[in-house]
Amino acid sequence: MLWIKAFHIIFVVSWFAGLFYLPRIFVNLAMVPADSGAERARLLLMAKKLFRFITPLGVLAIGLGLWLWFGFGFTGGWLHAKTALVIGLAAYHVWCGMLLAEFASGRSTRTHVWFRFFNEVPVLALTIICILVVVKPF
Repeated sequence: MLWIKAFHIIFVVSWFAGLFYLPRIFVNLAMVPADSGAERARLLLMAKKLFRFITPLGVLAIGLGLWLWFGFGFTGGWLHAKTALVIGLAAYHVWCGMLLAEFASGRSTRTHVWFRFFNEVPVLALTIICILVVVKPF
């Protein structure tokens, strides 16, 4: 089980790196002037490649987390809270894909300020998850 736990942590860290950076690309995309097609195309390419790269990392992180859950059991309120946050992060990931599709089709109407706040969601989730896993407050 220690190998599973180690790889779970590796894939979680990798997934989070992408979840931190992808919305940052969205901030930059929202700031691109309308007449800057090359810059927009480059940022869209970066975002698409990053999304395709982090999706399997998220799947592996969640899959190994489920393996650990079935191996150790599902007990404690902290684990219920962590599971709810992970489900929220999976939804956030899907939402990022939808936002990327909006950018790609030219339909995005959100401002860079909105994306700056959106960018903080995984930071808050990671903070709470780490506290739940390490401290196990309930």
